[in-house]
Amino acid sequence: MTKKASSFQVYLTCAFASIGGFLFGYDTGVISGVLTMNDFLKYFGGTRALERQQLDSSISGAIVGILIGGCFVGALFGGPAGDRFSRKYSIVLFCWIFILGAILQTASIHIAMLLVSRFIAGVGIGALSMLIPVYQSEIAPKEIRGRLISLQQWLITIGIAVSFWINYVDVRQKMRFIALGSIGKLYVFLVGTDTHLSGTSISWRLPLALQIIPGLTLAFGIFFFPFSPRWLMDHDRDEEAIKVLARIRANGNTSDPVVQAEYLEIKEEIALERAESVRSYLELFKYPLRRRLILGVFSQIFQQFTGINSVMYYAPAIFKQAGLGTNSASLLATGINGCVNILATIPAILWVDKLGRRLILISGAFVTAISMLIVGGVIVVDSYGAVGIALDNQAAKYVIIVFVYVFVAGFAYSWGPTTWIYCTEIFPLSMRAKGTSITTASNWGANMIVSFVVPVMMEKITYGTYLFFGSCCVVMLVAVFLFYPETKNKRLEDIDEVFNTSSVIVAFRKSRGGKIKPDPKPDVLDGNDVELADGRGRTPSQHSKYTNGTAFGSLPPTYSSEDGEPRTSPDLPRISIAGSHSQRVSYERPRLSADVLRASSTVSPNSVGITHKSLADEADDSAKF
Repeated sequence: MTKKASSFQVYLTCAFASIGGFLFGYDTGVISGVLTMNDFLKYFGGTRALERQQLDSSISGAIVGILIGGCFVGALFGGPAGDRFSRKYSIVLFCWIFILGAILQTASIHIAMLLVSRFIAGVGIGALSMLIPVYQSEIAPKEIRGRLISLQQWLITIGIAVSFWINYVDVRQKMRFIALGSIGKLYVFLVGTDTHLSGTSISWRLPLALQIIPGLTLAFGIFFFPFSPRWLMDHDRDEEAIKVLARIRANGNTSDPVVQAEYLEIKEEIALERAESVRSYLELFKYPLRRRLILGVFSQIFQQFTGINSVMYYAPAIFKQAGLGTNSASLLATGINGCVNILATIPAILWVDKLGRRLILISGAFVTAISMLIVGGVIVVDSYGAVGIALDNQAAKYVIIVFVYVFVAGFAYSWGPTTWIYCTEIFPLSMRAKGTSITTASNWGANMIVSFVVPVMMEKITYGTYLFFGSCCVVMLVAVFLFYPETKNKRLEDIDEVFNTSSVIVAFRKSRGGKIKPDPKPDVLDGNDVELADGRGRTPSQHSKYTNGTAFGSLPPTYSSEDGEPRTSPDLPRISIAGSHSQRVSYERPRLSADVLRASSTVSPNSVGITHKSLADEADDSAKF
């Protein structure tokens, strides 16, 4: 019962935080509909835009692009804010920035005000897009971390679909809901505002205003959820941290062995990072974090170069190219596209922690590559030399439509959620927010490039657009296979070991047990290979984890001596071994006091059914080197 209650707490916390993803998805989708509304065209483009049924490309491009620019800036600011003010309070701060932008968008009276307001909203969305996955990763247990982070991507897809149907549901379809009474009338009023409120500015102001509601919900509701326990411990708020861990792991039981074990692991990692002064952004560009930053940045760039946004933004045009000539038919096909996006994300939520990040990314790259290449190939075969795309072959039309859906499904279960998961896992605690902010900013930067380049490509080379993105997906498949190590079912504190025990090319570096095979490191004291009790080689970074009595000088705040006085650090002799940064670091051989030995016995492998060692066992292991 306790485990079920704590699991519910974790699911509820991460699901609620995912509302931030809904904000991004809704805003992305709603603006595409608003840009086509008659009153909006007249309001910001005059009668000329109304006659042409579109704004000048420079204006519409600016309206869409400036939000992405704001997201880029927000992602960079979100990292330092998350470290300083906490993940939780930073989410509140950027929610209010987003709400301010949404209010100004709704109240816009000229194009300059609209552009400024969309930039402000973009800052909020960009920061939330990196803060929420970080918060979720630090709340979630390793067994379901991928699943819980995937919820944000799922909410993004729901936001896109909701915004589409609010703008575009056909009048004849909406009339069917009138028979439902007052609820149906409310639905009809909200869905398809351009039809019901045509001729007034409310037709476009209302869809923009509706995004304020989830923003307010997240801003106020997040106060009822816990801080990140890892952030609390990083700021020496250990009493609060262990209470949070108990709340989300053991239904409030601070004496639970799992809670005590996780506390010790986090505390050990924090002390290591402090000993090595891993705090500055510059550390991300140095060994050993440089490799992780490169992998994170390219995974986010790869996500955009699947071509997903070109498909989502220009789906109506793509379906028209496939032969769905009427506007209503292409829009309906686009709406179905959004539903496919939602449904296909569910497998990632269910199985990403079982199948692993590598397999899902590789298979997703394969599916998206095949889909894009087939779509481009069919258009070439049937329309070679044509100025415009007009496929006469009915079978070819169906092939394009089907494989657009297959492409969206392939992206939705793989590169959509898994990229966010991977980028929040690979950085150490002190650099997680900073590293994720840079990788997220690279996502928005790539998004901006794609948004400007794709319209030109669609106009100039048409089928070549799909062939280009298909080729990019092939490159992604090879890159993940060669360079990306697996992170599933690893504690965040154990990710250092994943990278420190694997070479840059990881494809052929697995041992029989399926784990990355480590290279034994010589002990500088006697030249012998260092081995742990279970036979694994201990790496230099693992040596340095015992710096400054990390594992032994900071027990959970529930531990105290018999007389109730705070326990002092034991007197530990010091020796020196090689560290992970090619410099010498201090290693302390512990001599544990009686009260520490008694406290360590609370973390019992037998009581929790896991292979955690007690502090005394760790001391015995460390004494071997």
